[in-house]
Amino acid sequence: MNVLRAGTRVRPSNPYGGLVRFLHLHEYQSQELMRGYGIRVPRGTAVTTKEEALAAAKSLGDGTDIVVKAQVLAGGRGLGTFENGFKSGVHLCYDSKAAADIASKMFGQNLVTKQTGAGGKLCSKVLITERMYMRREMYLGILYDRESQGPTIIASREGGTSIEDIAASNPEAIKNIPVNMAEGITPEVADAVAEAMGFHGESKKQCAEQVKKLYQLFIEKDATLVEINPMIETPQGEVVCIDAKINFDDNADFRQPDIFAMRDTTQEDPREVRAAEAGLNYIGLDGNIGCLVNGAGLAMATMDIIKLHGGNPANFLDVGGGATDKQVTEAFTILNDDPKVQAILVNIFGGIMRCDVIAQVRLAPRKSLPRIQGFLN
Repeated sequence: MNVLRAGTRVRPSNPYGGLVRFLHLHEYQSQELMRGYGIRVPRGTAVTTKEEALAAAKSLGDGTDIVVKAQVLAGGRGLGTFENGFKSGVHLCYDSKAAADIASKMFGQNLVTKQTGAGGKLCSKVLITERMYMRREMYLGILYDRESQGPTIIASREGGTSIEDIAASNPEAIKNIPVNMAEGITPEVADAVAEAMGFHGESKKQCAEQVKKLYQLFIEKDATLVEINPMIETPQGEVVCIDAKINFDDNADFRQPDIFAMRDTTQEDPREVRAAEAGLNYIGLDGNIGCLVNGAGLAMATMDIIKLHGGNPANFLDVGGGATDKQVTEAFTILNDDPKVQAILVNIFGGIMRCDVIAQVRLAPRKSLPRIQGFLN
């Protein structure tokens, strides 16, 4: 998500195509987490087989009005297509058998959406959930804002579409409400958020309570983003969080072992998983020039200079200041194994990292580090 600055301006897109370092949870995991905080979410169960899907659908009352949702870490699921040709990762069903049949077409298939790339992402689980009827839908986001130097809540009485689309079509519908870190979310702030979303009376009280609990989750779990889109008001006046996106700070893994145990590496770039296992700070990109650098600032500057001269970096890779020869070897190997990489640029600041370690690894016997393979064209 491109977060909003103060008011309604949207941050420009990242020139490197998604340079992020946050843990992402599946929708069903986010809902389980929110239930633990007393936040109202639809009833539902994540399943892995057709038989489980049938049982889960039957457990939702009379088994009618069921939503079947593919669990992949990407947006645009409703408009996506599975590799077997099956259309859409979100389906509305009116009986349990139909829900189970739909789910069976999703299991083990890659879902391709506008956010996944051509290869798509593997659907290993499906969420069977109740359909919620709504009077209206709203947007709520909690994140850290550089301008206010603390948490801020973005609220809109319009929801169900991306916040960027809302900002473009109706910027006045979006309110940015900073939260004082020392005071936390006061009743006044919670009420202001509820009012910004168009709630009144008893529904306003419900919304304010939901906002307080969402903020508590945001702080206690070291989240970097809690996005509810949409939050709905039912015909009965109840406030329900329908779809949630929650990201967490990777640097908080030592404080949040239960959260990071939910990590689904099948949804991640295999290069990043491999690098993390080696203790390397690596983020894969789509260019063809591999980068091996020490220090995040120098790594970003190296990527900038490549872009400035018309090239495209294949990765961000900071080996740090105390990398061992084993880590450096693995860094070179990850770059060499990337089929898109046609050249590797090594940029090491000798005041932090010992250059002889880099040189010794590069000159090591070929049995420990394969020859960098180029393209003969």
